[in-house]
Amino acid sequence: MPIGILLWCMFALLALALAAICIATRRYATPILYAASALICGVALFTASVNLIAGSPATLAFPLGLPWIGAHFRLDALSSFFLVIVNLGAMAASLYGIGYGQHESAPARVLPFFPAFLAGMNLVLMADDAFTFLLSWEFMSLASWALVMAHHRAPETMRAGYVYILMASAGTFALLLAFGLLAGPDGSYGFAAIRASHPTPLLAALVLLLALVGAGSKAGLVPLHVWLPLAHPAAPSHVSALMSGVMTKVAIYAFIRIVFDLLGPPQWWWGIVVLMLGGASALMGVLYALFQTDLKRVLAYSTIENIGFIFVGLGLALAFRADGFEAAAALALTAALFHAFNHSLLKSLLFFGSGAVLTATGQRDMDALGGLIHRMPITAFAVLAGCFGISALPPFNAFASEWLTFQAILLSPELPQWGLKLVVPAVGALLALSVALAAACFVRLFGITFLGRARTAAVASAHEADKFSLSAMLALATFCLLAGIFPGFVIDAIGPVIQDVIGAHMPTQASVPWLSIVPIAQSRSSYNGLLVFVFIAMSAAMTATAIHILASRKTRRSPIWDGGFPDASPVLQYSANSFAQPIRRVFGAILFRAREEIAMPPPGDMSPARLQIHLQDIIWDVLYVPIASAVGFVADRLNIFQFLTIRRYLSLVFVALVTLLLVLAIWR
Repeated sequence: MPIGILLWCMFALLALALAAICIATRRYATPILYAASALICGVALFTASVNLIAGSPATLAFPLGLPWIGAHFRLDALSSFFLVIVNLGAMAASLYGIGYGQHESAPARVLPFFPAFLAGMNLVLMADDAFTFLLSWEFMSLASWALVMAHHRAPETMRAGYVYILMASAGTFALLLAFGLLAGPDGSYGFAAIRASHPTPLLAALVLLLALVGAGSKAGLVPLHVWLPLAHPAAPSHVSALMSGVMTKVAIYAFIRIVFDLLGPPQWWWGIVVLMLGGASALMGVLYALFQTDLKRVLAYSTIENIGFIFVGLGLALAFRADGFEAAAALALTAALFHAFNHSLLKSLLFFGSGAVLTATGQRDMDALGGLIHRMPITAFAVLAGCFGISALPPFNAFASEWLTFQAILLSPELPQWGLKLVVPAVGALLALSVALAAACFVRLFGITFLGRARTAAVASAHEADKFSLSAMLALATFCLLAGIFPGFVIDAIGPVIQDVIGAHMPTQASVPWLSIVPIAQSRSSYNGLLVFVFIAMSAAMTATAIHILASRKTRRSPIWDGGFPDASPVLQYSANSFAQPIRRVFGAILFRAREEIAMPPPGDMSPARLQIHLQDIIWDVLYVPIASAVGFVADRLNIFQFLTIRRYLSLVFVALVTLLLVLAIWR
């Protein structure tokens, strides 16, 4: 029984976490524990894949949990698909960790929580009642927080952990309220009972907003993204890959499970709310990424952009479903899930690459790197594949899913509401701009980091990553290419999920000639990743052959053109800030209050000129700083309750109890 096998895998991961507490300081602990995690996740990946393709829903109940309902677990197409994402990413991170973990300075702070984090994510996906879901969700959050705090002595890590646990607690509280509203006064916390209920439009709207806060905060949806660029750089790189590439997809699952499955038929205006948040996240995320110089912060902000893309697909699916366009809703949801799968591969690959660079050089600042393609050619090749993919360039995978999203946007004129007719094209324009900016962002990342000349001695003496890290990166790069060349097979694998959620699915793509994908009709649009790949490969091969045949046999190496400067210093190269300057001057002043301070020494002064760039997070200043000030103000005023007498405490408890009983009576 697949669900039984998966639960045994989770039990094994939890047992592995307990074993790690005892042996984490031993030299042999790192390879053994990561290898065991990879093996267990491999079994879970195979089981979930088989159930996704040929399985049927299955449930399992335990007496543990809430006294009157116990703990329920369910395996259906939706949970199976996300289990594939989680365990594929977990397997790759575990393989990467075998080598990367050898350089970990505090293994005892990482090894026990790593398998626990994997188990928590899997349990969230299989939970079939609100109590089990929230318990697993909080377990996942606490385990990931412990991993973020692995290097807790660094001040930036302490701040990252503090912000993360606050946002995680707020998100959990929002989900708790959402499930409380869905359960109603009868306390029907089982998902089957919630599906059978029919909330009023007002109640459904409240649940939607709470789901956006709860799941959106974990996914990194703007304006709930503030923890993400702090926590990802603080965590070890393979943990960052899991948090960015995998845990955010668990949040996407939570949103789909609540809004598409438990909440019932949607209202058309729900799509507008989700679309606007998704479009804002896509644009703001990529702009944030363009203005960063820390490798891992660039990747973290890029995650916000891709989460925005996914939520745009979900918003389109809600809008089309509300108006009865099931085929268009199936296309939009397929695009969202396909992009979730693609982003999990790409972002894991890129975080692995950043970890390899950090291990080899001790640097995350792009302006201190350069020339690594000569010292780390295999890592550079894998990261280049990830940069191509995340920039949505064919024939890699993200192009196919983003192309499907735009195909769904092109169907928006069929929607009857003028609000949607206006919002959807505007969001489509934001996405198009985001795609262009993402290409610029990753040209900048790869060029500054791997091309040119080394800017420091440590970079000049860098070495290639270990074989386990390289194997994980090359495997993910291969998956990214295969999913881009053969997207039809991935779309067909997602078909059962779409059928369960929407009640319809895209046409079977495997039957289309030449392995093309046809989202609507062949007369309207189609895409063939295999032909694009063959064309690119043949064009590149013919160009290289022609150059070698026709070129002169004389020496082809010569000194680098230095722009008129006789000093060939690496300092003269473009920096990350100078690369982003044109875009920063267009968007930065409005969205980030960007300021440039230039310190130019007078003639005769040999000290270097200095350029300082100041960026402000307007969302942090406008939203979170006032909230923090208000909480501090209220806490100071409520401090009086700390010094009450027992008589007054009992009176307060009595008043609170009577108030809650009145609320419950009115609700009924």
